[in-house]
Amino acid sequence: MFTTLTRYSGTLSLQSFKDKVRLHHQSVWGACNLWKMERTHEDSSKGLTRVLFCGSQFASSHNYTKEYLQKYPFIQVDVVPMVDVPKVITNYHMCIPKMMKFDFDLISRASQMKLIVQYGVGLEGVDIDAATKFGIKVARIPSGVTGNAMSCAEMAIYLILGLLRRQKEMQIAIDQRRLGEPTGDTLLGKTVFIMGFGNIGLELAKRLRPFGVRIIATKRKWAQNSSQLNGASDDLVDEKGAHEDIHKFASIADIVVCCLCLNRETVGIVNESFLSSMKKGSLLVNVARGGLLNYQSTLHSLESGHLGGLGIDVAWTEPFDPNDPILKFNNVLITPHVAGVTEHSYRSMAKVIGDVALQLHAESPLTGIEFAN
Repeated sequence: MFTTLTRYSGTLSLQSFKDKVRLHHQSVWGACNLWKMERTHEDSSKGLTRVLFCGSQFASSHNYTKEYLQKYPFIQVDVVPMVDVPKVITNYHMCIPKMMKFDFDLISRASQMKLIVQYGVGLEGVDIDAATKFGIKVARIPSGVTGNAMSCAEMAIYLILGLLRRQKEMQIAIDQRRLGEPTGDTLLGKTVFIMGFGNIGLELAKRLRPFGVRIIATKRKWAQNSSQLNGASDDLVDEKGAHEDIHKFASIADIVVCCLCLNRETVGIVNESFLSSMKKGSLLVNVARGGLLNYQSTLHSLESGHLGGLGIDVAWTEPFDPNDPILKFNNVLITPHVAGVTEHSYRSMAKVIGDVALQLHAESPLTGIEFAN
């Protein structure tokens, strides 16, 4: 490292210097850590259970898990760049895919893998059929018990309020030393459509109720017991509908919040037809998955002025291009996929992952997770 610092010092900008150091670190990883992990099969006699985190994004996930497991030397936790995962996956027993796509080819290489578990709920990138074929269990961490759903609900409200109070324009006013503008709006009296009333939708409704809003929601199948709704009082929702009612509900809502799971039926569900059915000037918020929104339709709706505002924590491609045309609008707010990334939720999920790793090592039943196969 000293020779690297000497060579680059005084010849590059600070940012270039940082980039060079980062690349140097990556090369060191490739020369040392990757070599180490390719040899981990030699440690099998030591009874190690090896846990793989794919990629360095969402750093708190692996950092908190390592911290939770630091007292257990027989659990090895590694963070591997996604490009190198196919080279070393054969050596691991448990994997957290994060944003990496797990297709048939990659799963077929995981000869010792027993469990693929997401640090959260999203499994749309995992070929569950392939995992089943190779005898690998696939699971998610239920959002309702870790604080993840609550965190996402709070982010939805943050985005709603930011759009209503015209956050970007407020910053412009500050920069231009203007007071008393822009004129924003309130949540009071608004109709909020929660599209997909699962754990996040439920927690959002709980938090919206004190704002004095009317809440309408759709769900594929509501509980038969109308007095209880996912363990909550039925008075959280003023009007309930089925999935077939999404266009009707969109037409009467001031704010639409997407809380759907992403699957073959919901990909691109917010398309030109849906956006056209929304009230002119209404707001759209997405804290679920970027693929729920059709990009071109959303961009066109913003350009035409039909869509009054867009707040997204998830994007069509991630990391999202900061120069994308959709971000030029003052009525667009974006956050970097952090709705569920809070101290409370990530510590809770680290405990779940850590406990599952310990259970896997002890060959005992796996608890605290929800299996998809």
